[in-house]
Amino acid sequence: MFILKLIIRNAFRHKLRSFLTVLGVAIAILAFGLLRTLVGLWYLGVEQSSATRLVTRNAISLVFSLPISYKDRIRQIPGVKQISYGNWFGGIYIDEKNFFPNFAVEPRSYLELYPEFVLSPGERDAFIHDRRGAVAGRKLAAKYRWKVGDMITLKGTIFPGEWEFVLRGIYRGAQKSTDETQFFFNWEYLNETMKRTVPRRADQAGFYMIGVTKPELAAEVSQAVDSTFRNSLAETLTETEKAFQLSFVSMTEAIMIAIKIVSYVVIVIIMVVAANTMAMTARERIAEYATLKALGFGAGHIAGIVFGESIVIAMIGGGVGVLLTFPAAHWIETELSQFFPVFSVSPLTVYLDLLAALVIGVVASIFPTWRGATIRIADGLRRIG
Repeated sequence: MFILKLIIRNAFRHKLRSFLTVLGVAIAILAFGLLRTLVGLWYLGVEQSSATRLVTRNAISLVFSLPISYKDRIRQIPGVKQISYGNWFGGIYIDEKNFFPNFAVEPRSYLELYPEFVLSPGERDAFIHDRRGAVAGRKLAAKYRWKVGDMITLKGTIFPGEWEFVLRGIYRGAQKSTDETQFFFNWEYLNETMKRTVPRRADQAGFYMIGVTKPELAAEVSQAVDSTFRNSLAETLTETEKAFQLSFVSMTEAIMIAIKIVSYVVIVIIMVVAANTMAMTARERIAEYATLKALGFGAGHIAGIVFGESIVIAMIGGGVGVLLTFPAAHWIETELSQFFPVFSVSPLTVYLDLLAALVIGVVASIFPTWRGATIRIADGLRRIG
């Protein structure tokens, strides 16, 4: 108990130095936690992909479409339970800065395939039966203060023109990690407009979503779909939803690696700063350590005092950093929702934060602990006076 009291008192003997060291560790842990959360969320779509959903697109590129007639042939393939289709719309709300994902989809089958988008029965029916009906996520609706029944106008980019929609529902996510910033509307509205304005672009789907009866059939169904349309004018590439999401993530793999490296560099930098602080503290207290040895304290006691002081400072800084991570993540999720629709800190990230703080404390204490434990009494007492 005496040693513990001594450790705590020594840790805050120089209040300004201790405060700045704790602050530095806290900021480093905060940055580390946010960067690790960002990396984890980058792969969130991959992790949440359903094992029973496949995505079929044009084999050349996602930019090229597929005939809508493909849906009937795909539906006849053994193992296919459900099928839906849609187009990436790419519309702009008022200004280019108001970016959010927006799609044209077949309402009934899409909602059946994606039960994570939860609507009330009334909103679901209204969306299905209204050609100009649209559905928005709860966070998206809150951001722009939309209410059910509002008229929403998007400026088309891929499909030029002013597109008016009636908001028929506001969905919530079945889980906290479900993206609630999407906007989707009735595919028939898009198709009917294309028939009147650009007939050659009508009856085309950008992608098909396929639900299989069992996850084990995913590979077999994928091969069957692609074989069905081989040597056609629009050949297909079918892959699991997870592989489809990974294809987008792989485009930014270098960025993710850079972010991971930066997160570790932040820890290394504060580790060096903390080690310098502890070394400075040890140099100032050499005479005290020699006096303790003269009073009968062994090298283990001295090592424990120095080591404990470093751990206390590092873990307090780590705890503060962890506590700051949650409001920071909430602010990012609220203010930057167009880029980070979900920004929640996982328990694993908290554990990594605390582990990083512990490593900082351990590494920073190695040299000061060795020096304090090995100081000779005569050499230490020589510094007194």
